[in-house]
Amino acid sequence: MARLELKIPPPLVALLVAALMALVASWPPLFALPAAARVGIAVALAAVGAAFDVAGLVAFRRASTTINPLHPERASALVTGGVYRITRNPMYVGLAFALLAWAAYLGSPWALPGPVAFVGYITHFQIVPEERILRARFAQFDAYAARVRRWL
Repeated sequence: MARLELKIPPPLVALLVAALMALVASWPPLFALPAAARVGIAVALAAVGAAFDVAGLVAFRRASTTINPLHPERASALVTGGVYRITRNPMYVGLAFALLAWAAYLGSPWALPGPVAFVGYITHFQIVPEERILRARFAQFDAYAARVRRWL
């Protein structure tokens, strides 16, 4: 399973999970929420996700470090300010919120495991390997990890 570490871009993982969610969303039962409520919830969750994503990208750009999740060894700085004071992985949090938004929009209980599966996969195959590399690269990583949660 180590072969999957840092191999699949997290946005692609999210798209694959979203596609699977759409496939199972037509299975009964469906939530009895009106379409307007589902859309409203989805828009709110998507907005939160976009805010986390953009804040993470902006912080990386300001620090002039790589945003490529497949090559954390190229990081030139450990970003700990801004949204990184709330979560160590705001871009992954953003993707998880996007999947929650998609689940709300789909209105199916069968879609709800999708975001959970995404979090599990990304934690195991992306975040843990990234942290291993960042810990070896930046002496202050352990202190940072002790202060800030991995997710929320």
